[in-house]
Amino acid sequence: MKIIRRKALALFAGLAAAAVTLPAGLAQAADMPAPLDKPGDVKIALVRYLSTGDFFQAYLSGVEKQAAALGVDLRVLDSRQDAALQADMVDQAIALGVDGIIIQHGLTESMKEAAQRAVDAGIKVVAFDVDVQNPAVPQIEQSDYLLGKLALEQAIEDNGTEWKAGYVYVPGIAPLDRRHVAWEEVKKANPGIEEVAQIGTLDNPIANSNANQARSVLQANPDISVFFAPYDEFAKGVKIAVDEAGMSQDIKIYSADVSTADISAMREPDSAWAATVATNPAVVGEVSVRALAIMLTGGDPGKQVVVPPTLITQTFLVDNDIKNMEELSAKMPQFAHADVAMTDWMPLPDR
Repeated sequence: MKIIRRKALALFAGLAAAAVTLPAGLAQAADMPAPLDKPGDVKIALVRYLSTGDFFQAYLSGVEKQAAALGVDLRVLDSRQDAALQADMVDQAIALGVDGIIIQHGLTESMKEAAQRAVDAGIKVVAFDVDVQNPAVPQIEQSDYLLGKLALEQAIEDNGTEWKAGYVYVPGIAPLDRRHVAWEEVKKANPGIEEVAQIGTLDNPIANSNANQARSVLQANPDISVFFAPYDEFAKGVKIAVDEAGMSQDIKIYSADVSTADISAMREPDSAWAATVATNPAVVGEVSVRALAIMLTGGDPGKQVVVPPTLITQTFLVDNDIKNMEELSAKMPQFAHADVAMTDWMPLPDR
């Protein structure tokens, strides 16, 4: 019965996806190589594992805008963190006859074979933040190791090399695993940094679920002075618990990813959220579509398509009176656009 239910959900999601199909013909088709010279005939699918939170909404927006700039037909399939359903949705996209698939997050064990089935069907595939272990599938990355490394370097600059830390981590998720490498390296190089507690869950709502875990950790370990929470929904959860415990002036939170809501939280008086390292998720979404478009036209975007991250401190936000993502992009041009997966024929979304 469970398998039947998943198939039904996948079919329902596919029907719903038709409602978000983007209009074709917005790009100058004559300037693009085949098959994008007839973009209305080109179908691509975004198959999502994670969708909760501002980061993933912004990523989706970037995918939609770049797809619209190209004029292709985009279908969005959302598994809502059901690994088996996500694999079913790849099969559904194959059955729909799509020309390309973007796999967004997921688990290697469930997506490896699904990605191979798409490749075997002659479909071009790119993967964002999920390792499908397939040489035919380029990996779109935010340089997750560097996201973690830059955040931790700022933590050391702010707090020195001796502190007790809380850490938020869920293994098996490719971007978190890469950020975890940075955490392990920093601890090894700085033995005065002591990890006294580790929490982490992707249960929805992610921020509130992690807040529940962080409350217990803070009660048991009131000497924690730094929390490394390398995903903004994790950081939101830790901040909720820190605020409730009245410890906002005693703890500093370092994270990865950013959104307008995150900026607001970092700018609050006495906010514990000291810094984050991020790429613009909308830009990463655009890069994902551009890399796929290059493959569709017979090009090679490279095995790893890396969008460079930027350090964003609470001090920078306050000093520059930055209140949202638009103002952040204006003050940090490197955040507004990534010159990655570009060609001379590639149309860009309107800014």
